[in-house]
Amino acid sequence: MRELILASTSSARRALMDGLGLPYRAEAPGVEEDVSPTLSAREAVRELATRKARAVQARHPGAWVLGADQLVEVEGQVLSKPPTREVARQQLGRLLGRTHEICTGVCLLGPDSHVASEVEVSRLTFYPLEAEELERYLRLDEWQGCAGSYRIEGAGQALLQRLEGDRTNVQGLPMLTVVRLLREAGFRFFEPDDS
Repeated sequence: MRELILASTSSARRALMDGLGLPYRAEAPGVEEDVSPTLSAREAVRELATRKARAVQARHPGAWVLGADQLVEVEGQVLSKPPTREVARQQLGRLLGRTHEICTGVCLLGPDSHVASEVEVSRLTFYPLEAEELERYLRLDEWQGCAGSYRIEGAGQALLQRLEGDRTNVQGLPMLTVVRLLREAGFRFFEPDDS
């Protein structure tokens, strides 16, 4: 059986992968996530997804490894994971009442130098909020560990006025793209569990 490793310990990404019913395990890539500030969000997520997949594959050269990374871009500014609530407040302040893009890079590496990578982009429009409502959302701490300071799979879905694209992309792993890459690599779905 082919070994598949998700190069991420994100609970949102694991939940999406669990839904496929495909055997896999998750492992933290343990890589530096800094990239050149000259890169666009699309270029940066592709580079980071590949970096994460390569780090895990270096430890497991016979495995197939799926890496992913996500950034938010609004009016040409790239937003990553906020380190503090104040930064989260500033990020959400830039997103509320506006349309922004969320970009997710996905990289599938396999034995024998198999490399496939894609970038999925979704466009989201958020409602404008009063300062008091924004503070109530921030107190939920959903901003922690999330590019753009929100979780669309949680209470953050109440921020969303419109979504164009794959909702799973916004959640952290564009499953239409992931399934296509896995199928192209020869993975089979709906196999009986032999355990």
